[in-house]
Amino acid sequence: MRAILRWAHSDLRAHRGEALFAVLASAGVIASLLLSAALLSYAVNPWQRVFNQSQGAHIWLHTRGDLDASALASLDEVAALSGPFRTAEATVDAAGARARVVLRGAGPRPPAVARPLVTEGRWLGPGPGDSGEIVLESSLARALWAEPGETVTVTGADGSPLSLRVVGVADGAEPLYRAGEGAGKAWVPPGALERLAPAGTGRSVGLRLKDPGDTDYVVQRVVTLLGAHRVDQVTNWQEARADRGGDDRLLGQMFAAFGLAALLSAAVAVSGAVRARVRGQLRDIAVLKAIGFTPGQVTRGFLVQHLALAVLGAGLGTTVTLTLGRWIPGRIGEAAVLWPEMPGHAAVVVGLPMAAVLLIALATGLAAWRAGRVPPVPAARSALPAAAPLTVLGRRAIALRLSPALVLGWRSAFAGRGRGLLPVARLALPIALMTVALVAWSTLDQFRGDPARMGRAAALTVRAEEPGPADDPALERALTSVPGVRDAFPGVEFVALVPGQTGTITLRGLGSRARPFPHSVVEGRAPAGPDEAVAGQGLLDLLGVRVGEWVRMTVAGRPQILHVVGRSVEPDQGGRVLSTSLDSLRDGDPALRAQFHALVLRPGADPGEVAAAVAGSGGGVLEIRSAPTPADRLDTPRGVIAALIAVLAFIALVELLTLIGSGVRTRTRDLLAMRAVGLTPRQIGSVTVMAAAVTTLVSALLGTGVGAVLGRRLVDAEGRSSGIGSGIADVPSPLVLVALVATATAVGAVAALAPAVRTARRRLVDSASETF
Repeated sequence: MRAILRWAHSDLRAHRGEALFAVLASAGVIASLLLSAALLSYAVNPWQRVFNQSQGAHIWLHTRGDLDASALASLDEVAALSGPFRTAEATVDAAGARARVVLRGAGPRPPAVARPLVTEGRWLGPGPGDSGEIVLESSLARALWAEPGETVTVTGADGSPLSLRVVGVADGAEPLYRAGEGAGKAWVPPGALERLAPAGTGRSVGLRLKDPGDTDYVVQRVVTLLGAHRVDQVTNWQEARADRGGDDRLLGQMFAAFGLAALLSAAVAVSGAVRARVRGQLRDIAVLKAIGFTPGQVTRGFLVQHLALAVLGAGLGTTVTLTLGRWIPGRIGEAAVLWPEMPGHAAVVVGLPMAAVLLIALATGLAAWRAGRVPPVPAARSALPAAAPLTVLGRRAIALRLSPALVLGWRSAFAGRGRGLLPVARLALPIALMTVALVAWSTLDQFRGDPARMGRAAALTVRAEEPGPADDPALERALTSVPGVRDAFPGVEFVALVPGQTGTITLRGLGSRARPFPHSVVEGRAPAGPDEAVAGQGLLDLLGVRVGEWVRMTVAGRPQILHVVGRSVEPDQGGRVLSTSLDSLRDGDPALRAQFHALVLRPGADPGEVAAAVAGSGGGVLEIRSAPTPADRLDTPRGVIAALIAVLAFIALVELLTLIGSGVRTRTRDLLAMRAVGLTPRQIGSVTVMAAAVTTLVSALLGTGVGAVLGRRLVDAEGRSSGIGSGIADVPSPLVLVALVATATAVGAVAALAPAVRTARRRLVDSASETF
């Protein structure tokens, strides 16, 4: 063992450049994967991120009248309090949208615990002139289309309106606002709160616990302490996390798959570098065999040497990421700062480098085993033919007087026939994963650029304050006359019981047979006749039916039977939605009246401007809501995808440099032949560049083709498992794919310039010494 260690040490000293490259490559790959994991945790745990940043409260109590804050703070399980804050219920109107809201009185300095995180604008001002300001919670601001600088009308419980200027939008670790499901949150100065609720207000207080596991016990103690008759509502951190985290399951699955694929690609790239280094030391291995090393000793020597390099690289990459990652500008640095407080941080920091080292060890073991089988006589190896004879295609190219660099470069890249395809496949792997990431990016962009294809044909929903006017033809004509509105479809929505009454689904009636609603149908056809409907993937899975079958349900106590003639993309309710025409529902209930109108906008129309115009035409009797869309949460996922693409590009670069170095070493003996046939040093260098460019081009073509097909299938599979349904995948435009191939080929050619110059300047005596 001592001899093995001494040889490994001397070998590393003799090949310092190669050892340094192996360490830096491993460190770079590990650092990239760890930063991707940090950004992934940042993206798919939005509640945890906000909770950690804001020092959130685990329990929120909403009471009537005053409460004894000192009694709550004295509880052993409570670490700190946020508040108490005076509160009042009100209604906010902005741009034709209306929402119930609970106003909290707040000062010019946000609280230290459960601090609202201002994402736009600023916090409330300290001066007397700032009493007419309001800060909206982010989900409430999106529902109202309100931005900093706009004015909203707040109506108190006594009906007195007050105009307030929106100065900021803030995030909090409490349940989000959803139209029709409770009240939103907003912060106002104490003076504005007094004017809106002079008769009296409630109180809200947040409790940050020492141990989140004590939540249920503390709630019981607090309710007993304050009196159940004084507590209006209690919300805890589990409810808030479930409310905000459920929509990110699809993104979490997608990014987890990308992370595992990137880890595999990194292991393949680093192990390829190890194999290339072993092939470059065949003469040294022969010398070891000649002086008495057994195949087992050679195998163990290489294994120990490269495992040490891998462990050193993994440790270096992990240390650099944990210490310097927070200084990276932008969202990556922010994610690195918050990552230590995220769940699973320690497991990822320890497990990911260990998994990478294990995969590298497996690949190194195979390469070391091959090193142990190297014959001890190098002359026997050099006597074998180095490459296959010139192919018919090559002879034809020479006959056409093509450039010698092109012909010899192609022959050098694929001279080994079957063996030449392995580097192509290794380089194609990260490029294929980059293409899959681009497919995911393009699909997410479809939610913003083409919402109709993603089941969001109607951007706005209009409801009349009174039930009567909803069926008024004059209202429909007024809505369609608003600039930017292409069509208005009357509709109703019910909660229906499935057969056996073991679950519920959403039943919608939209449009009529004469004017059908434009459903996003990806299988079958749109409903046209009586009792025809389209269903989401989640409903088909729930009922175990297919397109073409009949389904039975119970709506308001009466049976309803519909024929499923198509499958539509349904991002709502996990895809458990059945949509038919309003006429089909009226066949069973002639007295059924429309509850709302779904507005389909013209291309390029701004929903906020259209909503304001609709509100003005309705005389203040219309309630306008925007259709919830995943586009509101796309910025962070797109940042994660961009980071993954950068990681995969780095892995591809490592594989490319390994491929170029290995190719230069294997073509050293060809240098004498090139000089003998009259090639100039520039032409010899061009052969090296052309070989790298051709290999990269073939790998890029293979990777983009496989990645486009694989990406479409993976995205559709994720959509199907989430209930949205397949058919949502969008492959990037051919221009983007061509740009990816061209960029990869150009990088391959540029990376080969320096080795090409060194090869062209190589002395003939050096080449001859390496031939024998």
